[in-house]
Amino acid sequence: MRDKLLFGRCIDTGSPIHRLDPRAKITGMILYLIAIIAVGSWPMLLVTVVFSIVYMLATRIPLKYFVKAAKPLWVLMVFIFVVQSLTVESGEVVLQIGGWALYAGGLKSGFIAAARMALLVSFTAILTFTTTPGLLNQGLDGVLKPLQKIGIKTQRLTLMMSIALRFIPTILDETHKILKAQAARGADIKELPWKEKGKLLLSLLVPVTVSAFRRAEELVLSMESRGYIVGAPRSEYHLLTWQTKDTWFVLSYVLLVAVVLTYRFI
Repeated sequence: MRDKLLFGRCIDTGSPIHRLDPRAKITGMILYLIAIIAVGSWPMLLVTVVFSIVYMLATRIPLKYFVKAAKPLWVLMVFIFVVQSLTVESGEVVLQIGGWALYAGGLKSGFIAAARMALLVSFTAILTFTTTPGLLNQGLDGVLKPLQKIGIKTQRLTLMMSIALRFIPTILDETHKILKAQAARGADIKELPWKEKGKLLLSLLVPVTVSAFRRAEELVLSMESRGYIVGAPRSEYHLLTWQTKDTWFVLSYVLLVAVVLTYRFI
C-alpha cells in the first residue's frame, strides 16, 4: 500500500528542481495558486498548462506520477464541471430540453474550473515530489517566520504538518495489516459486493483511529522524555542558503502571475 502512496512522497531524481531552496519552492507554489485562481480564459489556461508541463519535465519525474496525484480527486473535478456547466448562463444555447438550457459559457466555465483544479493538485505535487519532509518543514518554517512578529506561533504549525506527513504512511500500513487480518478470517474486500465493502471500510474506522491515537500518545511521551520544547532555540541539520537560481525560480512564477492578471483585467 505504501508503494501506491504519492502524497508526501519524495522521488529523488537529482534534478535542478530538487536542489532548489525549499523556501523558493513554497513561495513559487503560493504564486502559482494565485495564477490558477486568476485564470479565466482559453489563452491563459494554455499558458498555464505549458508553464506547468515545462516544470514537471524539469523534475525528471515521469508525468504519470503527477496524473496519479490528481486522480483521487477526479470525482470532485467532475462535480465542479457539472455544477459550473449547469449554473452559468452565458453565450449561445448548446442544448435545450423544455425550460432547461445548456449554454456555451457554462461549458467553458466548467471545463476551465475542472482544469484549474487538476493543474493545482498535480502541479503542487512538485513540492512534495522534490522535497524531503524535513526540508519541507524547514522551508515552511522559514516562509512563515515573519508571522512570529505578530504573535503567531509558526513552529507549532510546521511541527504539526511534519508529523502529519510522517503519520500518513504509518496509518496506511496499519490499515493494510487490518485488511489482511480480516481477509485471513474470510472477509476479503476484493471479493465482497459494493454494499459489503462499504460496511467493511466503516468497520476499519475504530481500530485505525485507536491505533492513530495510541501512536500519537507514544510520540508525545517520547518527545517529552527527550526534553523537546516547541519554540526552543535549536540548530539545523541542513542550513538553507538562498542562491541566484532560487531568485530566478520565484521570478518565473511572478512573471506567470503578472501575465495572467494583465490578460484578465486589461
